[in-house]
Amino acid sequence: MGDGALEERVQQILRGAVQKLQASGARTEALAEYRARKPILGIARGPVMVAKGRVWRLGVLLLDESGGLHTIGTITRAVDPGRVTNQSERAEIRRDHRRAAFQAKFADGDTVNFDTTPVATDAASIRSTDPTRPGPATSAPAAAAHLLALAPDGTVLVRWNLQPGSTAFAPLEPYLAERADLLTAPPP
Repeated sequence: MGDGALEERVQQILRGAVQKLQASGARTEALAEYRARKPILGIARGPVMVAKGRVWRLGVLLLDESGGLHTIGTITRAVDPGRVTNQSERAEIRRDHRRAAFQAKFADGDTVNFDTTPVATDAASIRSTDPTRPGPATSAPAAAAHLLALAPDGTVLVRWNLQPGSTAFAPLEPYLAERADLLTAPPP
């Protein structure tokens, strides 16, 4: 399979998943960018979230409406953050995330994904991933570059966990179809 055919096959799989999800009216989540703001006259200002679109959560992937893939990043809810409690640094960081999402005017209670990384869907990145080796565990850009792989038989694979070996991969098309089915008709 040539590079052009491989990239077209991946895009065909992604377009099919988008069409299925749109037709079923599956629930989407917000995709945002979390940005620090510069101080004005020495006064610190809180970070903001900038909306980047809507995505469907499909296992280890976020699929946007244009067929782009993203890694799972950090997740928060657009809810009133409440008052400062100073219970722990981590709790205050999560509260800051909720405040930024709430002030960004996402729908009340909306799930907001940020700190995501686009997944490489080009043929060179897909061909460079060896399904028999462990995936990168620390660097989000490195992990995103190695989420898709090509099996010897030409099947496009997705890394659904970071364990070594071929069991960490599943065929992309059935993986997305199964996750889409769970999103559109969850089990009782």
